[in-house]
Amino acid sequence: MTTASDLLPNDPGEWRALLLAERARHAAELMAARSRAEEEIARLRQIILELQRHRFGRRAERLDPDQLALALEDLEQTLAATEAEPAGAAAIKPAPARRTVNRGNLPADLPHEEILIDVADKTCRCCGGALHAIGEDVSQRLDLVPARFRVLVTRRPKYACRRCEEGVVQAAAPARIVDAGIPTEALIAHVLVSKYADHLPLYRQAQIYARQGVDLDRSTLADWVGRAAWYLRPLHDRLLANLKASGKLFADETTAPVLDPGRGSTKTGQLWAYARDDRPWGGPEPPAVAYVYAPDRKAERPVAHLRGFAGVLQVDGYAGYRKLAEAGSVRLAFCWSHVRRGFYDLQTGGSAPIASEALLRIAKLYAVEAEIRGRDAEARRRERQARSAPLIAELKTWLEKQLAAVSRKSTLAEAIRYALSRWEGLTLFLDDGRVEIDSNSVERSIRPLALTRKNALFAGSDGGGEHWATIASLVETCKLNGVDPQAWFADVLTKLAGGHPITKLDELLPWDYARQAEPAVA
Repeated sequence: MTTASDLLPNDPGEWRALLLAERARHAAELMAARSRAEEEIARLRQIILELQRHRFGRRAERLDPDQLALALEDLEQTLAATEAEPAGAAAIKPAPARRTVNRGNLPADLPHEEILIDVADKTCRCCGGALHAIGEDVSQRLDLVPARFRVLVTRRPKYACRRCEEGVVQAAAPARIVDAGIPTEALIAHVLVSKYADHLPLYRQAQIYARQGVDLDRSTLADWVGRAAWYLRPLHDRLLANLKASGKLFADETTAPVLDPGRGSTKTGQLWAYARDDRPWGGPEPPAVAYVYAPDRKAERPVAHLRGFAGVLQVDGYAGYRKLAEAGSVRLAFCWSHVRRGFYDLQTGGSAPIASEALLRIAKLYAVEAEIRGRDAEARRRERQARSAPLIAELKTWLEKQLAAVSRKSTLAEAIRYALSRWEGLTLFLDDGRVEIDSNSVERSIRPLALTRKNALFAGSDGGGEHWATIASLVETCKLNGVDPQAWFADVLTKLAGGHPITKLDELLPWDYARQAEPAVA
C-alpha cells in the first residue's frame, strides 16, 4: 500500500523545486485576487461617482442655457445698478459706455393707454403770443396691471302674464363646471394652468389670492380641479387615441410619488408619456403628448396603454417595452442618447480614453443629424445610409474589440454591452427617415412633470395622479402647438359645460383649436 509520504521526493533539489513552484502558484493566486479586488474597487468607485453625480450633480450631458443665464442675470443686474447711480456719483466716476441691450419688441395687439405730459402755460415768455406745436417726443414703456379679481353678476329677469297667469318665463341659466359655485370657467382655467403649467401648488395659489383679499381654501381649489378633470377626461382619451393612430411614437416614464395613508408615507406611482413629434422631418401630424398614470412600472402597463398601436416606438433601454414588440406589430427603436450617457459618466469620473473615443464616434452621428434636420423622411434616410451607416459599422467593430480587451465586470464593459445588446433597435433609424437618433423629444415632455413633482412633492391619491396625467397632457399639447393654455382651457371648459357634442371632441383638441383661431386672428 502506497502512502502520501512515499510519493514525496528524497532529493533536496526536488524539494526546492516543489517549494518554488508552490510559492509561484501562491503568488499568482494573490496577484489574481488583487487584480479582481482592484477591478471591483474601481467598479464600486465608479458607481459611487455616478450616484454622487445623480444626487448632487448635473444630469444632462450639455450645459443648461438656463443655468448659464443665471450668471448673466447677475452681471446684467450689476451693470444696471451701476448705470442707475445718481448724477453726483457719476461726476466722480467716468461714465460707463452705453450698453446695447435687446429690450424686446412690444406686440402690436397690446392695449395702449396714452399719457399726455404738456406744458402748463402756452404763451410765449418773450412777447406773450400763443405757442404753436412744432412736434412731439413719443416713448413707449411696457406696463403691467396685476391680476385682479372681479365679480360677474348674472341677472335673469322673470316674466309672467297678468291676464292668464299660466307660468313664469325666464331665460335658462348657463351651465357651469361647478354647479352653484362661485368660479367662472376662466378662473378654473387659471388654477389649472398655474398648477400644471407654472408648477404652483394649490396652497401657494391660495396664498397669492389671499394677498388680494380673496380667501379661498386649498380644498376648494382642489374641488375645482377635480371637477374640471372629470370634464376633460374624454378629451384626454381622445388625445391618446389620436396618438395611437400614428405610425411612430416616443415613450418614456417617470416616477409620481403618491400619498399612501395606510402606511403613513408615499408610494411610487408612474406617469407614462407617449409623444408624437414629426417636426424634424416635416411630417403631417401635429406634435402632441399624452400622459397616463399607473400605480406601478410593470411591463403590462405600456401594453395596455398602447393596445391597437402599430408602428415604431422609440424608447430608452427599459426591458418592459419589449413585450410590445413580441406581437410583431410594434418595432422598437432605441436611444443613442442613453448609450452616450453611459460613456459620458465614465469620462466625467476620470481618465477614460476608451469612453472618450466612444463619445467622439457617437458625436459624428449627431453631426450628421444636425445637418439633415428639417429634411423629408426619404432625404434623411438617403443621407444616413451614405454617411451614418459606415460610421455605425465601424463603431460596432470597435466596440466588440474593446469589450474583448476590458474586464467583463467593469462599468465600461457594462456600457459597451448596453449598446451591443440593443444594436438592432439602435440602427433602425438608418432605414427609416421618420425615426430620430434619440428619444429626447419625449424626455423634454417629461421635464414639466418633474418640476410639478418637485414643487408639489406628491399626489394625494391615485385619483390625483390620474387628474395630473389628464390635465398635464392637455397643457403640454397646447404648448407644443403654440396655443395659450389659459385661453384654451377657459374656452373648452365653457363649451364642455354647455354640452359640447361628444362626437365633435376632435374640434377641441389643441391643434384644431389653433387652426380655427387663425382665421379670427387674420
